[in-house]
Amino acid sequence: MKITVIGAGNVGTACTTEIAEKEIAEEIVLLDVNEGKTKGKALDIWEASAILSFDTRVKGVSEDYSATANSGVIVVTAGIPRKPGMSRDDLISTNAHIVKSVVENSVKYSPEAIFIVVSNPLDVMTYAAYLAAQPIKSSKVFGMAGILDTSRYKSFLAVELNISPKSIHAILMGGHGDSMVPLPRYTSVAGIPIREFISEEKLNEIIERTKKGGAELVNLMGTSAWYAPGAAAAQMVEAVVRNQKRIFPVCAGLNDEYGLKDMYLGVPVVLGKNGIEKIIELQLTKEELELVHKSAREVKELMKVLDDMNLFEKKFGDKNPI
Repeated sequence: MKITVIGAGNVGTACTTEIAEKEIAEEIVLLDVNEGKTKGKALDIWEASAILSFDTRVKGVSEDYSATANSGVIVVTAGIPRKPGMSRDDLISTNAHIVKSVVENSVKYSPEAIFIVVSNPLDVMTYAAYLAAQPIKSSKVFGMAGILDTSRYKSFLAVELNISPKSIHAILMGGHGDSMVPLPRYTSVAGIPIREFISEEKLNEIIERTKKGGAELVNLMGTSAWYAPGAAAAQMVEAVVRNQKRIFPVCAGLNDEYGLKDMYLGVPVVLGKNGIEKIIELQLTKEELELVHKSAREVKELMKVLDDMNLFEKKFGDKNPI
């Protein structure tokens, strides 16, 4: 199978490297507007093949979408970070134009592809990708956020408890960012409820740190994270390509699940060869559901910003989809 990664920045490069090392695909096409950087990074990754013992061929191209033809999975990391003085609406407008362009061009050559979106603001950019990918179903266009947020949550808990993060199981829901909804009731250590290991005060501290995990790294490095986001996107690619039927929290299109519809939001799903095979509806408490709906309202506001820009002919929920 061929996999395309659009965007040769740090996240796209980390994702490409992870996919290559795991030999998830026969070929990876790394595409970006910067020809020299893109070809150079692809070549650098391929030159590590003999050292890391992988056979996946890596090719870098500059806006040559014909090279992406017949891709099974396309990972979209393209976009710019929010700059000083840039409003939220400006960031949405800029990145929505980028996502719209790359997805529309990709669909021309890979109409059956599954799209995994990593561009920020994540929830609204996944929605933009869905609109640009029409008539591809929402089950084949989804975003990476929950896996990254859950990994951060697990890693913080592992340090606090002095145990392996592999023993921790957890789920988060909602939008990507401060409005995310970690669910301690669904967090366990080898099947044992997390609250048997940690105080409520410390657990809440970790939850708050998880919500601000991206900002913490920006403050430390002066730029956004890339290793963990790239690895998270690659894990989603692997689940699809190898039809693993793994349960992950992803940004998915909702149609009455959790009492929400016509929007994209982070929920647990089963990922397999068809993309989202099933959306899992947890039996949330009243308080948990209220938090999810609060997060959904914030995401809806961002989706409305995109809708009001009139970049697309149709909107999520229109009776006559493109």
